[in-house]
Amino acid sequence: MPITIKELHIKINVDEKPDKKGQTSGVNSSNTSAIVATCIEEVMDILERQKQR
Repeated sequence: MPITIKELHIKINVDEKPDKKGQTSGVNSSNTSAIVATCIEEVMDILERQKQR
């Protein structure tokens, strides 16, 4: 007899405490802005493809 799971509850607590104030945990700001720009471009491409459908 198979068991069916109808609900699954997952709870996660994340405490992220940087070692020193003002430090971005090893990622420099120029790299972060490049990643953000790439993500924005990808999202805009996806939205444009959805709009054409």
